[in-house]
Amino acid sequence: MARHSVGIALAAPEVIGHRVFRMWLAGATPSRRDRDEFQRMWSEKFDAFHESWNAMMLEMFRANLALAFLPVKAIGWTVTPAQLAAHGKGTAMRVFAAGLAPVHRRAAANAKRLRRLR
Repeated sequence: MARHSVGIALAAPEVIGHRVFRMWLAGATPSRRDRDEFQRMWSEKFDAFHESWNAMMLEMFRANLALAFLPVKAIGWTVTPAQLAAHGKGTAMRVFAAGLAPVHRRAAANAKRLRRLR
């Protein structure tokens, strides 16, 4: 999760700066290339949100499935508080990391792509 957070923190200002500067240069009459880039900006945010949401839901499904089968793994079909704590310890971090991964991937790809543009 830390790697994704740092990656987003480094890539996002670069991408935002490039796009705001491009909007400023385009002014009231953006070119077709500028309009395509601005449209891409919105569609990427939409896609990243849905990818992030789906990744977090899948990770929650996995965690709930593991929790449901925890009594089967335990001896005597009872679950101790320690077992529940051990299960829940990393679940939130895994869910957040799964949610940040698509955002990080898109922000890093955008920064790399926009660096190549003239």
